[in-house]
Amino acid sequence: MSKRHYKKIVVNGILLLISMGLLAVSGLAISFATAKIPDFKSFEERKIARSTKIYDRTGKILLYNIHEDIKRTTVPFNEMGVYIKNAVVAIEDSEFYQHKGVRPKAIIRALWFNLSRGEFSQGGSTITQQIIKNTLLTSEKTIIRKLKEWVLSIKLEQVVGKEEILALYLNESPYGGNIYGIQEASTSFFGKESSELTLAEAAYLAAIPKAPTYYSPYGENKYKLDNRKNIVLRRMKDLAFISEEEYEDSRNEVVEFLPREKFGIRAPHFVFFVREYLERKYGKDTVEQGGLKIITTLDYEFQEKAEEIVLRHALQNEEDWNASNASLVAIDPKTGHILVMVGSRNYFDKEIDGNFNIAVAKRQPGSSFKPFVYATAFKERYTPNTVVFDLPTEFQSTCDYKGNTLPGYNQDDCYSPRNFNNKFKGPVTLREALGQSINVASVKVLYLAGVADSLKTAKDMGIKTLTDPNRYGLTLVLGGGEVRLLDMVSAYGVFATGGIRHPYKSILQVEDAFGNILEEYRDEPGRVLDKNSALLVSDILSDNVARTPLFGANSFIYFGEDKDVAGKTGTTNDNRDAWMLGYTPNIVVGVWSGNNDNTPMKKGSSISGRLWRDFMDVALQKLPDEKFEEPIIDNDRALANIIRGIWQGGETYLIDSLSGKLATQYTPPETEEELVVTSVHSILYWINKENPIGEAPLDPTVDNQFERWEIIVQEWWGKNKHTFSLVAEEDIPTEVDDIHTPETQPVVVIKEPNGDKIYNQNQQITLVIDSTSHYPLKKIDVFVNNIYLGSVKNSPFTFSFTPSDVNNLQNTNELKVIARDSVFNSTQATVQFIVAL
Repeated sequence: MSKRHYKKIVVNGILLLISMGLLAVSGLAISFATAKIPDFKSFEERKIARSTKIYDRTGKILLYNIHEDIKRTTVPFNEMGVYIKNAVVAIEDSEFYQHKGVRPKAIIRALWFNLSRGEFSQGGSTITQQIIKNTLLTSEKTIIRKLKEWVLSIKLEQVVGKEEILALYLNESPYGGNIYGIQEASTSFFGKESSELTLAEAAYLAAIPKAPTYYSPYGENKYKLDNRKNIVLRRMKDLAFISEEEYEDSRNEVVEFLPREKFGIRAPHFVFFVREYLERKYGKDTVEQGGLKIITTLDYEFQEKAEEIVLRHALQNEEDWNASNASLVAIDPKTGHILVMVGSRNYFDKEIDGNFNIAVAKRQPGSSFKPFVYATAFKERYTPNTVVFDLPTEFQSTCDYKGNTLPGYNQDDCYSPRNFNNKFKGPVTLREALGQSINVASVKVLYLAGVADSLKTAKDMGIKTLTDPNRYGLTLVLGGGEVRLLDMVSAYGVFATGGIRHPYKSILQVEDAFGNILEEYRDEPGRVLDKNSALLVSDILSDNVARTPLFGANSFIYFGEDKDVAGKTGTTNDNRDAWMLGYTPNIVVGVWSGNNDNTPMKKGSSISGRLWRDFMDVALQKLPDEKFEEPIIDNDRALANIIRGIWQGGETYLIDSLSGKLATQYTPPETEEELVVTSVHSILYWINKENPIGEAPLDPTVDNQFERWEIIVQEWWGKNKHTFSLVAEEDIPTEVDDIHTPETQPVVVIKEPNGDKIYNQNQQITLVIDSTSHYPLKKIDVFVNNIYLGSVKNSPFTFSFTPSDVNNLQNTNELKVIARDSVFNSTQATVQFIVAL
């Protein structure tokens, strides 16, 4: 920026500031003469009358009335305790005892800030101003309202002493939910009088009113409340309210909050999730005093069932598996609507910190992260038939293939993951690897797909917490990062919709006290994954045959042949988190089980699965039955054989299975067989992972994983090749198929119907053919106007039909016959015939 330009900005700013100052002085003069001190006694009544109400999706079931049963105990100034008074002054208004209601310097600073940004967001509010603001009927940010606030603050200080003002402020400060005033907060949070608060407890209570929902000691931001408490203490030390020793002692004091008291609320985790969003968007004052009517996305019928199921299973899991808590989230993938949010087995259960919302907490997802990696691989043209070798593999480049560190490196860096059962299957398809959640194979898929690309896929689909790609290596596919259950459920919704993301939403409508619509649900769909990749993942996760070796044929994921339900489990290696994510085209449900304090569970199998199944049974009874669309599975012979599922070698040839000779253009698909010349290698021998559909690498050893993958494959092959049929180059036939040739194809002539006649539409027509064939005819298929009518498998192959029974009957019609002989040679014949309509 040039000096001239900078000077111009400063001059204009000063002029604007002078103009605003003159305007403010004029406004203050007028306001001072006319303003009246509000009646503070009516404050509580106004709050209750304009209380915000939060409803379920029907708009009929009240989940929470913010000020119903409001709780306040007023105490005089001399009974409040010195710690809380000093703590509030330190953090809210350090010049409280010096100013006369407003701080001119703060006002000028706020004016400059607002003018320079063209907005009115800074106010430089004193404690006195905050009292005035909270007693005004409106909290809009306008110059006129601010002028009134300044005038009333000055007037209030002229008629009321500082102690009374501070007492008024402390008696009306909000602490979340229905708790108002320092006395009610002290008894609710600590079970003691405000005068008995320790210095650390007072600092906490001074920290909360700035944003009671956000800084709630019962919410997900408790650590941020801890940080703000420390800021309060530091300010008290800087102002000489406390000594250095008091500061250090109180900063390190462990403060225990009492469990949250149960009060009139339904779906509490969801309600406070919604409330925090509302306060961020509209401000705490508007939410508390604006008389808003909130229609949420919650399906309370599902919510009630989910709460009962979560509690029942969590209690059983605590007894059986040492897993005391559980959480469940359900979303409509077509809209993003959050239908259910159960953040713990019981919001009011102090033994498990039940008020903490696990649904939005960061936890490791275990194998439930794997589908994002496989989706990335499918985007890059790998297929469900692609083969990797499930064998003990060392992935760290500073270690040899046996897992021994190379000279100069750390043994702890070696990474050779194991499968859950410590067994290895050898060559497995990606369908088998994902369906059976095979760890080693999945790490190889992540390497092929790429960590960065897989993270991008997950981020695009809605995983918001994996923000630093440099933190994660190949452990990512086994759940090495931390994610939120809500994000995982939302991201799985992309699979359910065939690649379209509908961001999760919790609100359908926000209406103010005057009936004005402030906000309405607006879908924001976007394609974040190509359709076929999404369908391939759903096809695998709903494939009961693919997962049977792991779960059995009749597991909790299987709902019968007529139900399309996809599912994926996930358990962390240290047994601290157990996940189950599953979906149909119209609902996604995720479950987490474990302990809030991150202590490990007993080693078990899919403890979230039965909980998930019980809720899915409830949901599927209410929802319409929908099917997943079938994906396209690429089998283009231009792809590397191992991508198509042929791992035995890179060279293949086609034979006719009947003659055993090389197939020709006349060999029918029914008798074609693809054979492979035996040459077994790891996938990195055949493909370049940077371009898997391109040419094979000229030098596979350039890839730093190749040697370790290849050695173990060769060791495995040396031990197992005797169990396979081997094909050498010299085994390739030199003769070609002589069973399927132009000369051996059957010849068919249609004698009846024929074009010389006109048929009545109700007249029965009998097909008559003549045929000659080298091999006996076995079947004919009959079509009229390309509509299949039927088949005949016995000579003389007569077939009768009535024209009026044909759906697309016309005046002139075509009858077609496709004939096949005993070796699958085929031919066809057609004839035109006329029907009088």
